Amino acid sequence: MDFLTIIAIIIVLIILVVLIALSIRIVKQWERVVVLFLGKFVGIRGPGLVIIIPLLNTIPYIIDTRVLTTSFNAEQTLTKDTVPVNVDAVLFWQVFDVQKAALEVQAYKESVLLAAQTALRDVIGKTMLADMLAGREMIDHELQKTIQRRIDGWGINVLSVEIRDVEIPANLQNAMSMQAQAERERQARVILGDSERQIAKSFEDASKTYAGNPTALHLRGMNMLYEGLKTNNSVLILVPSSVLNTMGLGDTTGVIALAQNLKKQKEETQIDPKE
Repeated sequence: MDFLTIIAIIIVLIILVVLIALSIRIVKQWERVVVLFLGKFVGIRGPGLVIIIPLLNTIPYIIDTRVLTTSFNAEQTLTKDTVPVNVDAVLFWQVFDVQKAALEVQAYKESVLLAAQTALRDVIGKTMLADMLAGREMIDHELQKTIQRRIDGWGINVLSVEIRDVEIPANLQNAMSMQAQAERERQARVILGDSERQIAKSFEDASKTYAGNPTALHLRGMNMLYEGLKTNNSVLILVPSSVLNTMGLGDTTGVIALAQNLKKQKEETQIDPKE
């Protein structure tokens, strides 16, 4: 075997090895490949080992069938009440029909992103700022339906949409903060007024009870006096004599006796340090 024949065999072997290497594809479990034969769609292959004919078969797309996340936003978009807001959201979606995703739309990932952004702007323009801040779940649901309606026929399913952040101008934030503070102060004043009304009502009811029961009024007065005298601190209470007479405490003898009785109780409860 001459030298030229050996060189030819080596070249043929190299070409065969290259062709075999080009004809073998390893497709992961979550991937699918689109196979074309001379530019014509012939099928979806994968996962596992895929054999193609080099130069005749091409693989233009490798599509991921897992759940994908896409972040998108809308900057300086006016709400229904003409408030400029910046909204950040995240889209969860999945390809369920690989053939449609590959053949019905060009660059399906970029197309989904653009569809989500335009849908977000449309939903913001139809929503009041207060509803957007308070009812995000409703906005998420509406946004999901809008995006799904726009990408119908692409073989893609929108699983959920979640708004992550809503930014409003700083001056509007200050105004809303002042409004919330004023509302809290108003509620506090309303609660205080209602409490005073209830207290006044209780005093009125108590006065009716004491007006028809002098004994109860007398006992109440004696109890108030007892509570005031049994404390350790000396307190001087000036009470008009008319009030004492009204409460049945005008007799000073009873007051002196009560004070002496309290003093005796305190002396009995004291412990001698020498003991």
